[in-house]
Amino acid sequence: MSADDAFLSAREKMLSELVERDIRSSEVLDVMRRIPRERFLPQQLEHLAYADRAVGIGSDQTISQPYIVALMTEALQLTGHEHVLEIGTGSGYQTAILAELAGDVVSIERHPELSARAAEVLAPYQNVKLVVGDGTVGWPDLAPYDRIVVTAAAQQVPPALTEQLREGGILVIPLGTSQSQMLEAFHKVGERLQGEPLSGCRFVPLVGAVQPE
Repeated sequence: MSADDAFLSAREKMLSELVERDIRSSEVLDVMRRIPRERFLPQQLEHLAYADRAVGIGSDQTISQPYIVALMTEALQLTGHEHVLEIGTGSGYQTAILAELAGDVVSIERHPELSARAAEVLAPYQNVKLVVGDGTVGWPDLAPYDRIVVTAAAQQVPPALTEQLREGGILVIPLGTSQSQMLEAFHKVGERLQGEPLSGCRFVPLVGAVQPE
């Protein structure tokens, strides 16, 4: 079996496992079938692309396990027109999925080397803007956003992100400590966030002006 065939087989297995774990959005499943996850990993780690686990990508950051990526994306309820803010570009894999499903994506990464690497693999996407900065303060220049997704764990939702989320918008973020985290989806109603727990999870900490405890 060629390497390409092996990746295709692993990708289909990943999709089957996502369905078994109650990922129901056909749009999310279709885009994860189309995007070669292996391209977002260092070459020496490509064999781990479809493993059901987070994988280190350097700078103490990870690419999240496929299930968590699917769950977060599904919770955003994208319809194809949304203006999305992503906190934590990382490998760029989640960014690519968002770019396929939303109108446009602004993605912030605090590590310049990761942002530069992601820019190479995300070059085909004309609706992605990559910036280097502090994700805890968001990106006010292009606010408000219809959707915000945070790929690192905080003790609380950074106030700037609440402010930059459009009324009626959705924010998905892992909250908690290094020992215990819950992935939550928040809907902005009347300038306040109403949360819904999605799943236990394990993310690297969100670092910036709003520090985790």
